[in-house]
Amino acid sequence: MLLTAKGISKRYGANTVLDGAGFSVQPHEILGLIGPNGAGKTTLFECLAGLLPADAGEVAFQGRPLRPGRRKEALYYMPDGIRPWPDEPLSRMLGFFESLYGRPRGEGRRLAGSLQLTHLLRSPVAALSKGEAKRALLAAGLLTPHPLLLLDEPFDGLDFRQTREVMELLRGVPAQGRTLFLSIHQLNDAARICDRLVLLSRGRVAGEGTLAELRAQAGVGEGGLEEVFLALT
Repeated sequence: MLLTAKGISKRYGANTVLDGAGFSVQPHEILGLIGPNGAGKTTLFECLAGLLPADAGEVAFQGRPLRPGRRKEALYYMPDGIRPWPDEPLSRMLGFFESLYGRPRGEGRRLAGSLQLTHLLRSPVAALSKGEAKRALLAAGLLTPHPLLLLDEPFDGLDFRQTREVMELLRGVPAQGRTLFLSIHQLNDAARICDRLVLLSRGRVAGEGTLAELRAQAGVGEGGLEEVFLALT
């Protein structure tokens, strides 16, 4: 296994956001974290990344315990909805990621082209639309070298055509030696892109596996992901 999480719990007073969540991430896969808004997906990502202290639980990377302070060595977490350096042009933001992680010169511009952002390279990050900013963050995340990349809602704000193009780009990432862990609330998107799925409901993992494995767990035969999720939660 690339990464395993066991017993991840997080509470805010009497409110339990994560309740003993556990799952595994396999090398070179696209794993989906699936659940409705409020299920605890972002909180789980923040706990995994070491940005938010969990109340309980442990994380191991390649079989060895991984303390919160060292998570950034193994994984990179790209949150949803942030606008880094909002007054700077997109080209400078991507150039910074290039320099920071020693990427080949022009790699950011190449990714911008793949994500239909070339005409926006001179635009301030703050001026980008929601969908444009989402694709810009995706380009920045793909410039990082970490074995595991966590993307929070990578398709939020994208139209159907843009979603299809981004999915095509992401499908090629595991072949380059990386693993993707995507938080997704749209079940149709998850079923189209993910190799395996982790179903999160009210802070608990309700199921983990391929769609076929989850169907078997839920006993729904040929049901789609929506039917599987409802049956297991």
